[in-house]
Amino acid sequence: MTASSPSTLIIGAGLSGLIAARDLAAAGRSVLVVDKGRSVGGRLATRRMGAAVLDHGAQFFTVRSDEFRTDVDQWIADGVIEEWCRGFGAEDGYPRYRTAGGMNQLAKHLSRSLETFTEDGSPLVQMELRQRAAAIIPTGDTYAISYDGATREPDEVTSVIITSPVPQTLEVLNSGGVAMTAEARTAIESIRYHAVVGLLATVDASPDFGPAGAKQQPDDETFSFIADNAVKGISPEPAVTFHASHQRSAELWDSTDAEILAALRPEAERELGGVAITDVQVKKWRYAGPVEPYPERCLVASSSPGPLVLAGDAFGGPKVEGAYLSGRAGAAAVLA
Repeated sequence: MTASSPSTLIIGAGLSGLIAARDLAAAGRSVLVVDKGRSVGGRLATRRMGAAVLDHGAQFFTVRSDEFRTDVDQWIADGVIEEWCRGFGAEDGYPRYRTAGGMNQLAKHLSRSLETFTEDGSPLVQMELRQRAAAIIPTGDTYAISYDGATREPDEVTSVIITSPVPQTLEVLNSGGVAMTAEARTAIESIRYHAVVGLLATVDASPDFGPAGAKQQPDDETFSFIADNAVKGISPEPAVTFHASHQRSAELWDSTDAEILAALRPEAERELGGVAITDVQVKKWRYAGPVEPYPERCLVASSSPGPLVLAGDAFGGPKVEGAYLSGRAGAAAVLA
């Protein structure tokens, strides 16, 4: 197929999807990446509140595998990422990495790196944002992908990688009537996610959260993670991200923003220790991370008419490194 008629469609422009697109393009495959959002990145998410800059999805990442280390070293050399700290409170020796300018800048860097072209000048990787895939329909030799609304005609491809959260993926597969083995369907239908409710607050001074400007509190009943984005090094003004614990987030999920603020703001003010909140917003992540990931890095849900692969941080291991490794595995499954 030509670049204008891509061979592989990737649903989701988060880290898994972008890495899969990169690996496929490096192998000479033409790729179309679609995402329902206004920007690439998924949970590599950064928001501005006035002059302040706040990471509100993934806050940092660590490196455990040699495979991930190779790319991380290159991103450091490129000036895209840098070490933040080696622990919150007591040091444990493991670097935590931040992205210069906010976590979303890593996704944008990867997106720019996909701007490669074929010999006739056509883009090898096409990117379409604000497009929500509605159904994947097997049609003989190809898959047809339809979209919500009438803004894009269906695309036809020979292979698909889906990196969206599994409940959203199942909706798309079921809408198109994709046949899966009973084992595969049972496995992915059992995947559950933690939700996270967060507060994003600009403040009148940097609170005392220690040298890293952050607190990781896995056993706290209210907030599991708190970070001042100014001390972190991404915001020109003090601005604090609060992530509620999984239990507290579940309790508040169906509440209105006003109810969430009424419940969490007093607790946030106590954490700030006298520093005043000047503005505050609520942020909710329905699929913040898997409760228990699928054991493999990806799952080939169907092989007919071509490979249809599920990937993302719910496969093989959560967090940023898990998403990266799953994207690579998804691309390898298509190439195989």
